[in-house]
Amino acid sequence: MEQRIKSWRTIFGRDRILTCLALGVFLSFLWYAENHFSEYSIRILNNIAIFIILAVSYNLINGITGQFSLEPNAFLAIGAYTSALLSLSPEEKLRSFIIEPMVWPLSEISVSFPVSLLAAGLVTAFMAFLMAIPVFRVRGDYLAIVTLGFGEVIHVVANNVVSITNGPLGLKGLPPYTNLWWSWGICLFTLFCIVRLVNSSYGRSMKAVREDETAAQAMGINAFRIKTLAFTFSGFFEGVAGGLLAHLITTISPSLFTFMFTFNLLIIIVIGGLGSTTGSVIAAVLVTWSGEFLRVFEEPITVIGFHYKGIPGMRMVIFSMLLILVMLLAPGGIMKRREFTWQSLIERGRKFLRKLVRE
Repeated sequence: MEQRIKSWRTIFGRDRILTCLALGVFLSFLWYAENHFSEYSIRILNNIAIFIILAVSYNLINGITGQFSLEPNAFLAIGAYTSALLSLSPEEKLRSFIIEPMVWPLSEISVSFPVSLLAAGLVTAFMAFLMAIPVFRVRGDYLAIVTLGFGEVIHVVANNVVSITNGPLGLKGLPPYTNLWWSWGICLFTLFCIVRLVNSSYGRSMKAVREDETAAQAMGINAFRIKTLAFTFSGFFEGVAGGLLAHLITTISPSLFTFMFTFNLLIIIVIGGLGSTTGSVIAAVLVTWSGEFLRVFEEPITVIGFHYKGIPGMRMVIFSMLLILVMLLAPGGIMKRREFTWQSLIERGRKFLRKLVRE
C-alpha cells in the first residue's frame, strides 16, 4: 500500500514538472512569435486561441453534459457587444452612433479592457442563467430548437435596438487590445478551469446526466442544477471570447454572429470528439489553421511549369472533403472521449522506441 501511494506521488510530481516545462516552452514560443512572426501569422494564432476557448466551452454543455444546444453565436454576440460598448470612449461613441444617440449611461461609461472582458463574461453568464430556467424544461431536439431561436432573437435585437448596438451599422474603430498574451493567457485559464470542473464531482455529475438523466436523478443528482451550472459556466467563457474577438477584428455588426458561427463550432467539437476537452483543442487548431492554409488553392500558382489559375471557393470544397475523410476514419472524433495525459504519452513513446529497437 505504501509503495502504491509513493508511486502515485511520484507520477503527480512528474506530471507537474512536465506541465511546467511545456508551459515554459509554449510561453517562449509566444514571445518568439510576437517578435518575429508576421502580422497575418499572429492574427491566425489569436484566432486559434479564441476558437479553443469557444470550443472547450461549447463542449462542456454539448459533449460533457450531453445537451444539444445551439446557442454559441448568441453568447458570443452578447460578450462582444458588452465588451465593445464598455471599452469605447464617450467621444468614439458619439462619432459612431449616427442614426440615433446612444442611451445614457452607456454613452458616458468607459472602462479598461480587462474590466470590459470580465463584464462581458458576467453579463453573458447572467443571460445564460436566465435562459437555462425555461430552456432545460425540454430535451433533445426541442432543446436545440429553443436555443437556436434564442440566437435569432439576439440577432434581431442587435439589428433593431439602435440606441445600444448602433443597429446594422455595428460598432467600428474598437481599440485593438487583443494580442497573443491576452488571447492565449485567457485560453490557458479557460482550459485550467474547465479541466478542473470536469474532473470534479460536478463534472462526474455532468457525465452522469449525459449518459442517463433519469438514472442520474434516481441516484440523487439534481439534473436541472447541473445543466444550469454547465450552461452558465460555458456562457461566461463564450462571452469573454466574444470580447476578445471584438477587440481583435476591431469592428462588429449583427451579421457577424449568425448561426454559421455555431455550426463551425459544432463541427469542431464533433471532429475532436464529443466529451473530450483535448479533442476540442486539437480540432480547433486544425480547423482554424487549415481554413487559412487552404486559401492557396484559390490563388494562381505555378508548379513545375504547370499553371493553376485558382478557383474561388475551392478551399471550402477541399475542407469539406477533409472533414468527410476524418469522420470516415474516426467516426467518434479524433480523441473520442479520451483525454491527454503525460502517462499515456510516455507509454506511447516507450512502445514506439521498443518497436524501433526490434526492427
